[in-house]
Amino acid sequence: MSKPFKRILLTGAAGGLGRQLREPIKAFADIVRLSDLADVGPAGEGEEVVLCDLADRDAVMALCEGVDAILHFGGVSTEQPFAPIMQANILGVANLYEAVHKQGVKRVIFASSNHTMGLYKTTDLVDASMPLRPDGYYGVSKVFGESLSRYYWDRFGIETVCIRIGSCFPEPANPRMMITYLSLDDLVELLRCSLVAPRVGHTITFGVSNNSAKWYDDRHSRHLGYVAKDSSAKFAHKFPDSGSYAPADDITITYQGGGFLLTGPQYK
Repeated sequence: MSKPFKRILLTGAAGGLGRQLREPIKAFADIVRLSDLADVGPAGEGEEVVLCDLADRDAVMALCEGVDAILHFGGVSTEQPFAPIMQANILGVANLYEAVHKQGVKRVIFASSNHTMGLYKTTDLVDASMPLRPDGYYGVSKVFGESLSRYYWDRFGIETVCIRIGSCFPEPANPRMMITYLSLDDLVELLRCSLVAPRVGHTITFGVSNNSAKWYDDRHSRHLGYVAKDSSAKFAHKFPDSGSYAPADDITITYQGGGFLLTGPQYK
């Protein structure tokens, strides 16, 4: 059976999600080019390995040569001081999109984050048309990536699906993750839909499974055709008090960003 693409690029291939995606995304392309600043190990069948610092403009330009589509998971994935986030998530994504433009790549799947909206309250239902409310430097960097990808769509016609990923782990570790849970199988299916949908323009979608409690309304991305098959409901026995598990003055409960509000810039 022929695959949708000849060559796709996965950045951040040494990261937590990158390592898990390495095998299943082989179904999308004849060749998967794996890249990271860290060692990703030797190339297997149907793989290429290109180590690259996203902050190195020339290296990123070469990295994107001959690529049909990109799954951009590279960069800092947690709240950190601004300097490393700036290098990887701001300068890095700017280098990537300039390379995408110059090398003729037509579609990017950008691993954004629910932390772009982390200062909405846990009582809010959020959709992609609502104002951005990042909860720290990490969230701000993902806002930058979403905005930059919008510019490259409006100006140059480069399509991007921004996936505001929730919590993609084998199982929820706390009550908050019962709401943000995204199974690996559902993430792979969302990537597939984002890659093969006939026309996506600039789409923002929320990367979560079909969980019982919801913070996100995905009506603006239904054209992707993504239907989650998994749910955090199977873990409900571990968190029987989900939704009423802390006092109202706890900001990690008041706001959707959770613990990220405690690790970013703090009030004096």
